[in-house]
Amino acid sequence: QVQPVESGGGLGQTGGSLSVSCVVSEYTFRNYGMGWFRQTPGKGREFVAAISWSSHTRYVDSVKGRFTISRDYVKNTLHLQMNNLKAEDTAVYYCALDGTFRRDLPSIAAETYHYWGQGTQVTVSS
Repeated sequence: QVQPVESGGGLGQTGGSLSVSCVVSEYTFRNYGMGWFRQTPGKGREFVAAISWSSHTRYVDSVKGRFTISRDYVKNTLHLQMNNLKAEDTAVYYCALDGTFRRDLPSIAAETYHYWGQGTQVTVSS
């Protein structure tokens, strides 16, 4: 499918771990960059992490060293592993598919992503 289908998330604790995942078709997975954005009422939509078609990665400074974006080429699944969670990680997380074929580097601009997942809630307590 073109539109990513998300899963995971849920309720976690400060210092703990959660993950979110999304699935796309093999063709889109292999040839387009993908990214994660999160949205809160206070901060709006924020870039979190992105990975190019060739697996170059980029992260917002606030999650560097804590979050890892990766690809599972067997299942055509994008993962965002979130470790050492903080309260400010609480948000609705959206998986997004880049609209440009084989863009060289991961994009941080939401405008470059043309297909979006349904969103999944991540809540960090304590």
